[in-house]
Amino acid sequence: MACSPWLRRLAPGTPGAARVVCFPHAGGGAGAYRPLARILAAGDGARPEVLAVRYPGRHDRVAEQRIEDLAALAAGVYQALAPLTGRQLTLLGHSMGALVAYEVSRLLEHTGQGPDHLVVSSAWAPSRVRGGTVHLRDDAGLVEEIRRTQGTDPRLLEQPQLLAMALPVLRGDYKAVETYRHRPGSPLRTPVTALVGDADPLVTVEDAAAWRAHTAGDFRLRTFPGGDHFALRAHWPEVAERLTEGPRPAGSHRQ
Repeated sequence: MACSPWLRRLAPGTPGAARVVCFPHAGGGAGAYRPLARILAAGDGARPEVLAVRYPGRHDRVAEQRIEDLAALAAGVYQALAPLTGRQLTLLGHSMGALVAYEVSRLLEHTGQGPDHLVVSSAWAPSRVRGGTVHLRDDAGLVEEIRRTQGTDPRLLEQPQLLAMALPVLRGDYKAVETYRHRPGSPLRTPVTALVGDADPLVTVEDAAAWRAHTAGDFRLRTFPGGDHFALRAHWPEVAERLTEGPRPAGSHRQ
């Protein structure tokens, strides 16, 4: 695999096997996908290589300038992924990561090297992103939003030094999502699977189902029982199964 600051390998996979590239949520990092990588690495038969995207301005890229524009984030990931499209490729994104993965898919398709599957988790369809003003709140308001989505270890919120490092990153990611505007264009040819918790406080089942309009390929919607924005963490084995599904009949639309 070509070296890139944008990508971290979480599982090496069987030589020549498929690749799965994971896109973190707002404020998140590559480590969020380690449980999934362990499951995929323990599978029978050909095991996929698992890569996770590393956004600049955090973790081991903390010295770099943050990117607070979603299209610019997608362009950076695209440059790193373009040389790696020689095998079966699945993109998985959660929340903000789903939108970045979608924009990367568009860029790859434009060059004729689109992914084989896009899996989006707890994410508004691009045409339903509503904007917002969370990134304009003061620190207390931002912490309130973190508590509501339940995506951050509550112990972090009680450690002022760690919180002071995390809040600018999270604010920048919220800005990227809340200022994102979908550019009209042809739907993807890539098959899309949308995953969502049935009681997600941010993304409704209807928001997730609207991804159907963004692909001319196969579309599937899967709902998980769960009352927070990170329901997938309780369902990693099934997420892994969705990532390794075989080819699907063109034009099929199933749950």
